[in-house]
Amino acid sequence: MTKRTAPSILQTFDAELARLIAQNREISEMDALRLFLASETHAMLADDDLKLWHFSPLVIYDMWENEEATGDPRNSLYIRGDEV
Repeated sequence: MTKRTAPSILQTFDAELARLIAQNREISEMDALRLFLASETHAMLADDDLKLWHFSPLVIYDMWENEEATGDPRNSLYIRGDEV
């Protein structure tokens, strides 16, 4: 069974990601939160074994953007580790 990230950590990331998504997509924060909560990126963040909460919210946002664009949050430059 997968251990879940602490609710207090998830709430902090959820709020920040909803704000970033809403701001960049020009939608309401509630709609942005719904998009993020339904994403694979959020599921990965909730999986405490992955420890994604060590990253900044901007990295998680990049993962979410990559998921939206390609269907896979692992296509994020931060996950792949490609050099720029």
